[in-house]
Amino acid sequence: MRFEDRPIWYDLYTAYPPKLEPRYDRPAPDIKIKNIFYAEDVIRAKYHKSERHETLNLLDARRKTQSQNFIQIYENLKEQNPLDEEKIFDTAVEMLAEQTRKSPEAKDESTISLSSNFADSLNKEDRNKPNVNIKKIFEE
Repeated sequence: MRFEDRPIWYDLYTAYPPKLEPRYDRPAPDIKIKNIFYAEDVIRAKYHKSERHETLNLLDARRKTQSQNFIQIYENLKEQNPLDEEKIFDTAVEMLAEQTRKSPEAKDESTISLSSNFADSLNKEDRNKPNVNIKKIFEE
């Protein structure tokens, strides 16, 4: 094989060869998979099961999501009164609902920012496209 024709992964494979040769007929190892859960994951899952949620803009890192706000409220309540988990959960849900009722512009703002971000991306896409005239391509 010529040096230029080698696959991309070849250098990595030669530098760090696997302990066992990768073969299709080798049985899969019986390894116990570790659970990678944080304490807040259980609370977040319970919250997502019980509540409706907003549309998220994953490109906007400035605003916190509803679940992030909920976790923050829940943790604060738990620090103040670490007795009953159910009561803390219900109180956190109520406080978050009250917080969103007090600021309805936050919901509208997130919707506006999502639609404006989409429009901005379309405009950027249009600016980056080369101006091509199909008729000129096929003219002689």
